Parts: sequence; structure tokens; C-alpha cells
Amino acid sequence: MALQCGIVGLPNVGKSTLFNCLSNAKAQAANFPFCTIEPNVGVITVPDNRLNKLAELVHPGRIVPTTVEIVDIAGLVKGASKGEGLGNKFLANIRETDAIIHVLRCFDDDNVTHVDGSVDPVRDKEIIDAELQLKDLETIESRIQRVQKQAQTGGDKTAKQTYEVLLRFKSALEQGKSARTVTFDTKEEQKIAHDLFLLTTKPVLYVCNVDEASAASGNAYVEQVREAVKEENAEILVVAAKIESEIAELETYDERQMFLEEIGLEESGVSRLIKSAYSLLDLETFFTAGEMEVKAWTYHKGWKAPQCAGVIHTDFEKGFIRAEVIKYDDYIAYGSEAAVREAGKLNVEGKDYVVEDGDIMHFRFNV
Repeated sequence: MALQCGIVGLPNVGKSTLFNCLSNAKAQAANFPFCTIEPNVGVITVPDNRLNKLAELVHPGRIVPTTVEIVDIAGLVKGASKGEGLGNKFLANIRETDAIIHVLRCFDDDNVTHVDGSVDPVRDKEIIDAELQLKDLETIESRIQRVQKQAQTGGDKTAKQTYEVLLRFKSALEQGKSARTVTFDTKEEQKIAHDLFLLTTKPVLYVCNVDEASAASGNAYVEQVREAVKEENAEILVVAAKIESEIAELETYDERQMFLEEIGLEESGVSRLIKSAYSLLDLETFFTAGEMEVKAWTYHKGWKAPQCAGVIHTDFEKGFIRAEVIKYDDYIAYGSEAAVREAGKLNVEGKDYVVEDGDIMHFRFNV
């Protein structure tokens, strides 16, 4: 399952610096707008200590973590919804992502110019929100024109439902609210809403990019952002991208941890960001463990065993018979699959089993 998050923000807020922390791909980080013209894409590992602990017990030929794609998208400016700056390219690139990592500048630095002349993260957030909302409103109004007559005069139930969904989105967007604030009760409405692929329905993680001194505790700018997004049910992460990029260059894990501890952090902003992005999309991890490999697999929370089998291969889902499941804590406690079996802690589950985060799975299937 390929997960893709887009890093967005105004020019010179630290997007490319953050991207450089996250990925081995080095985007150009320069003190002028639009230095990232084509989206840079980096594939990064989702940190999970459980994978390493399983590998210590199994001694596999290889360890395969799950990954996330991060896309560094060109800086947006006011008027992007009408094609200003690199607006059209920005909007096209963001439409393809699963979630948005919205970077806000929460630091003062006279050497790094701000595109609007002053540091104000709430204003910056509102500029991007407004541009995305305007583009969504344009999409909605275009769709309304196509279905309105059919919905009002014909007997097409789907057209009527679509029209009602469009009107609800239109009302919210005209009030300056993002489409994600609109909720639908029925599965039919939810599917119609999903298939519109609106920009502002995507889940958002706000990353407050601070200076080194504010890395552990945040600052006044961060508090302004917290206040501004308190009703959005959005997650906020505080990251000092500049210092994190320096930490990422260190050779060993011990050196990186020592540096983090010096600035008051237990875990890098990179690890926290990846985990937050994973959680943002309601994703969890199951494992397969054998002599050839120990591997992490991504699935949506609430999925049943056959769906998770399909993550490995579509044939596994089509021909699903049963799943042998070991809980992670049991595997660690007993030390091997054989010991787990002997203790009676291996469960055989059918098609209705809802997979839990950390399950070690072995699927039986017949095609």
C-alpha cells in the first residue's frame, strides 16, 4: 500500500529543509521562492522498534520495513487558485497525495526573507486554506452545473444524492470552511463525497517549524497556531527543521540521540512526523515473520483478515481460507513461533477477524 504525503506551505517556510531531513533525496533549499519547481519525491522508512525486536528472535535473511512517500511540492502564493506563481502545478501535485503536511514558519530570522514581509503563521495558514478552498469551490460549482437539472427534474436517485452532497460542500466552502468539516451519514453519500477528490477533504498535519531554542517547548507562534486550529481536530507537530537536518547528517544512531538529548528531545522530529502521518490516515501495521524475511505491512484500521491478506497479494484475498495469528507481545514473551504454538497462544481466525496493530500473521489460501 503506497502512502503519499505532500509537504506544502508558502515559500521560505522550511519545506525543503524538512524534506531533506525526511529523505535521502536532497531538495535544493534556497532563500528564494519556487526553488522546488518539480515535486521532489522521497521514500522513507516508518520507524517501528517492533520490527527490530522480531528480527532479533527470528534471525531472518532480511528486514523489510513499511514506507511512506514524501513529496516536496513547490511553494504556493496568494492567487494560486487562479494560476498565480506556480499555482496550477501546486494544485495538481497536491491532488495526488493522500495527506497534507502543512509547514508553517514559526521562527524569526532576518536572513531568511518571508514572501509577505513578516512572520505570521496563522495568516500563512489562512492563505493556503483559502486557495485550496477556492479551487474546491470551482470544482463543486462545475459539478453542480452538470447534475442540477437531472437532480431536480429526473427520477435519478444518485443524481439527487450527488446534488445534495455538492450543495453541502458549497455552503461550507462559501463560509471559508474546508470540505473536511462536512460529515455524511450514509455510505452512499460518503462514497459520492470521496469520489469528488476535493483538496480540502485531505487530512492535514500542521508542522510548526521553529528555531533550535524552541524545539522542545514551542513558542508564541506555535500557541497562535494551536488557537487557530483548535476546532479543526487537526494534529500539530513542533519541529526545528534546520537543526534536525544537521542531526540527520550525523553518521551513527548514538551521535544523533546525543544531539537530540542536548536540545531536550527524546525522539527526532522526523520519527514523530512519520508516525503522525501514519496515524493521520488511520493506518496500522501487521507483520509476517520467517527465516527469509521479517516484514511490516500497512493496512487500514478496521480491516478484516482477507483484506489484509490482499495487501500481500490479491490471490491471498481471493482464495483466503484462514489466518494464523500471534499477538506481538506473546511472540516476544515466548521467543519463537514454535514456543507460541506449544503454549496454545496461536489463534486460527476466519474471514470476520478484525486485524489488530502488531499482529504477526500467516495466511492460508487456495487459488
